[in-house]
Amino acid sequence: MQPTDLADPPQNPDAEEPTPEPTEPSQVTEATEEPSDPDISEETSEEKPAEEVAESVAAAPDEKTPGRVRRFLRSRWVSHGLNILAAGLIFAALLYPNVLRRLTLGNFARIPIEAAFGILLLIVLPRRPRLIAGSILGAGLGWLIIQKSLDMGWFNTLARPFDVILDWELLDDTFAFIRDSYGAAGAWGVAIGAILLAVGVIALTIWAVLRLAALITEHRRRAALAAAGIASAWMLSLALGFQLIPAIPVAARSSATYAWDRAWQAKTGIANEAAFAEEVKEDPYAAVPGDQILTALRGKDVMFAFVESYGRNAVEAPSLAAGTTAVLEDGDAQLKAKGFAARSGWLTSPTFGGNSWLAHSTLLSGLWINNQSRYRNLTASDRLTVPSAMQKAGWDTVSVMPGATRAFPEGKFYGYNRIWDSRNLSYQGPRFSWAQMPDQYTLKQFTEVEYNKPGRGPLMVEMPLISSHTPWAPIPTFLDWDQVGDGSVYNAIAADGAQKADIWSSAAKVRREYGKSIRYTLTTLISWVEKYGNDNLVLVFLGDHQPSSVVTGDNASHDVPITIVAKDPAVLDRVAGWNWTPSLKPAADAPVWPMNTFRDRFFTAFGTNGGNH
Repeated sequence: MQPTDLADPPQNPDAEEPTPEPTEPSQVTEATEEPSDPDISEETSEEKPAEEVAESVAAAPDEKTPGRVRRFLRSRWVSHGLNILAAGLIFAALLYPNVLRRLTLGNFARIPIEAAFGILLLIVLPRRPRLIAGSILGAGLGWLIIQKSLDMGWFNTLARPFDVILDWELLDDTFAFIRDSYGAAGAWGVAIGAILLAVGVIALTIWAVLRLAALITEHRRRAALAAAGIASAWMLSLALGFQLIPAIPVAARSSATYAWDRAWQAKTGIANEAAFAEEVKEDPYAAVPGDQILTALRGKDVMFAFVESYGRNAVEAPSLAAGTTAVLEDGDAQLKAKGFAARSGWLTSPTFGGNSWLAHSTLLSGLWINNQSRYRNLTASDRLTVPSAMQKAGWDTVSVMPGATRAFPEGKFYGYNRIWDSRNLSYQGPRFSWAQMPDQYTLKQFTEVEYNKPGRGPLMVEMPLISSHTPWAPIPTFLDWDQVGDGSVYNAIAADGAQKADIWSSAAKVRREYGKSIRYTLTTLISWVEKYGNDNLVLVFLGDHQPSSVVTGDNASHDVPITIVAKDPAVLDRVAGWNWTPSLKPAADAPVWPMNTFRDRFFTAFGTNGGNH
């Protein structure tokens, strides 16, 4: 029985083989004319002279002699260098983190146990299975790098990892955001660069694994000893809890654990999707007649305003709280002078840093919508939403969406009679980065086309305010309402404002401009109520989510402020049992509710049997 090494000789392209010396034609002729069969020898000698054989061999020297590039790659030091590079790539890939703050040298001062198992697998496999397994392992390792890189981006903006099942379509929104903020050329450049980088990463990891696989089969005994040494060092480090860097164990099992977690995440996501289909159907208000819905608000104009990225951080973070508090306290005084009062609390948003539509749908549907799959299933259902319930009860339902640049087919699901967006709000001014128009223009135009329209009935309005949307540069300036006009007044303001490149050079600058954007939108909204709000106005304004972690830092909550403003005392009496703070600013100890519980509490408080619920 032949050993495996003999039955499967090494195929390493970097094996050191002596380069054949150029052969003289006469020598080739002699070798050719030395057959093993005398009969064939005589026939060949008669039919093909030695001179012809020599000429044919000399005419194709490349078939015998390696080219310069191959000779260079086979040289001793280059071959060793490529082997070290391949090993380093695999080592780094196995320890590559999925959170940006862990991308440090200390994170790589560890022992990956997966390396030992990989070496042992490649030792025992024959050549063809080894090539197949090596290619699969290399591709899998490359994919882990890509997904961990996506996790870094998702953690940095949405405070959660990338969902390999549900999040792919969010890349389209990412592309749209980059296009709207940096232009089409920048968006396509990023997209093409990302695709090429992903392909390159996978190709490189496949190359690295196959190269080491060839080296391992040349030196099986040494490779086995190396695997045993890695495994022993890993087990000893694990048993002793050894750490070179505090809180970072030397015994790493990150890749295997990560792959398992992602597989489990995918399985759980599929199961949750099936469960959600049943959850949508369970609605205690679905069969309530229209004349019994929100009876305490009959004749009122009910307006829901989502303030982009208005999170708890804006109210409580030391670097932001003073400015935000000053705006809210001044606003309390201004609105009180006009006869308005407010109550404020906290809601926990299903999203963080972005994906605002998930928060909007959660609040309006009474279901926890924390991913795109749930959102699709929700909007394909007949779930009763706040707008559709109020439409059923006789309100004229309107959505004002200044950030929308195309049709909103989900409007029918929500129950809107009309939708105003960037295409029909008649704005003639410049964009403010992602925001198509300033919030003050949006509110002024809404006042003209809907709120002050003679002879209208009670309105139900949903309006996202977007001037505080990332990247927070440039930021509009608050103007006298009579100066807003068609928006062309903003041309000079946008040109003179801080630009994205100016502020994104440091986190401190980003936080400063974020705070300014929140103060701008709150100032605008409060001023609108003061100037245009009538006796029947009931305004509910809230944040959709916290800003990204560049502002909040790590481990921030998902909490956002929510406030109800009304002139009629009977409206706020209905929510007295909520124990909300009597101010535009919620107290730190004000109640915190999951955002999906608001719909039912709102329906109950203002329904036929409401009050103090």
